Amino acid sequence: MPNVTSLVAVSIIFSTLFANNFGLLNYLLSVVGLDPVEWLNRTWGIQTAVSAMVVWRWAGYNSIIYLAGLQSIPSVLYEAARIDGASTLQTFFRITVPMLRPVILFTVITSTIGGMQLFTEPQVLVGNNGGAGGGGLTIVLYLYREAFINNYFGYGAAVGWGMFILIAVFSIVNWRIVQHRADK
Repeated sequence: MPNVTSLVAVSIIFSTLFANNFGLLNYLLSVVGLDPVEWLNRTWGIQTAVSAMVVWRWAGYNSIIYLAGLQSIPSVLYEAARIDGASTLQTFFRITVPMLRPVILFTVITSTIGGMQLFTEPQVLVGNNGGAGGGGLTIVLYLYREAFINNYFGYGAAVGWGMFILIAVFSIVNWRIVQHRADK
């Protein structure tokens, strides 16, 4: 459900959850006897709200990918490990994790790319400037602000190329780490 829901709708729902005065989280804090928190007026609050949105949005997608990966592991391997006397922990680290390496690589790389391309969530939640203290200012939101609001198109294009290089470097590093561990 989270993966097919509109990003704008998700952002609006989370803005009502994290609203400074009448949000659901502040209501729950008041029920417990705590003072309300200005979630969207503090850098850490904005980052918490955006992080919660991203985790909620991608947890289901990644869970389905991992479930498919787990189902592709032959049960014969687990039976052989059980017969050989392997513990559950040994089975997990010597069978499950090595067999899931391609799935782990895929989810790490796509999550890294998705994390670096966040735009809609912080833009709808706190606006084009990234909110108080720039707590919600992501690379893409910064690119958008510089190119399309401040009309610095060349600078915006340079930021886009920088983001491309950064994503490529992170992807290559993630791929090398997983491949290096697979060779051992």
